[in-house]
Parts: sequence; C-alpha cells; structure tokens
Amino acid sequence: MATTNLSYYDKTTIPNAKPFRFGIVVSEWNPEITKNLQQGAIDTLLDCGAAKQDIISWDVPGSFELIYGCKKMIQSQKVDAIIAIGNVIQGETKHFDFVCDGVTQGIVDLNIKYDVPVIFCVLTDNTKQQSLDRSGGKLGNKGIECAVAAIKMAAINNLNRTSDSIGF
Repeated sequence: MATTNLSYYDKTTIPNAKPFRFGIVVSEWNPEITKNLQQGAIDTLLDCGAAKQDIISWDVPGSFELIYGCKKMIQSQKVDAIIAIGNVIQGETKHFDFVCDGVTQGIVDLNIKYDVPVIFCVLTDNTKQQSLDRSGGKLGNKGIECAVAAIKMAAINNLNRTSDSIGF
C-alpha cells in the first residue's frame, strides 16, 4: 500500500501525447471518487500534449460494466489507449472480491484480445477514506498515474505500427 504521493511525473520522461487519441471509461458508482480520477487523467493528458477533442469519455453504471464499455470503445472509436476508471470499496459481503476479480480479469482479457492498451485505474480499497486519499487526496491521484501509463502504452503501441524507437 502506498504511503506517499506517487502522482508526480516528469514530462521529459513521457512521450508527447499530441499524436494520440485516448478513451476514458468511467464508472458512475462512487462518483466523488471516479470523477476525481477522471479529472486527474484528463488534466494530465492535456498537460502532456493531448488535444481536448482527442479525449473521449464514456460513463458506465459500475465497475463491472467497465469491461463492456472498454470493449465497445475499442470496437467503435479509433483510440490509441483507454483508461478504465472505477472504484470498489470493501463491504460486508464477498461481492467486493467477485467484482474486483471479474474487473481485473476482464481488463486483462481486453489487453490480450485487442491491440489497444487498456489501463487499469480501478481503486479497490478497504475504506472510502483510502479511496479519497488516492483520488486527489494525500496520496495523490491514481488518474494521473494511469494517464501517464496510457501515454507510454500508446507510444509503445504506435512504435509497433511504425517500427520507430521510443525516445523516453
């Protein structure tokens, strides 16, 4: 578990996001957390050179629906990377385990099946406070970290298509 803010990034170590198109699929469940993650991701993509019109955001009802939303975005939008944003907080039942396992495996499956990287930005915390701390609180914003990952993976994916080298 992180105990420091890990959301700092050095733009000199990240490819320029300008040539890429990004998708963001966001769970509507726990919106005070997921919307903060989404905003962190969008702000970072823009800061790193992405154009506003090259960022597509879709909302889905919950974290379990992220998989289908990402799949449909891959199939219908020309994006270079997708960030799947959700939040699951431990409750009194095993529902937490089933949702976390299902979403994790679903995103793994998308990354194996399709040639578009899907970045896992699903907070799976024991308490709401832990989620708040990781969505813009004292431990930073995981949306920022996932946007940086999306840029780097889009560059790798583009490298595969162009056979150029990556300068980061």
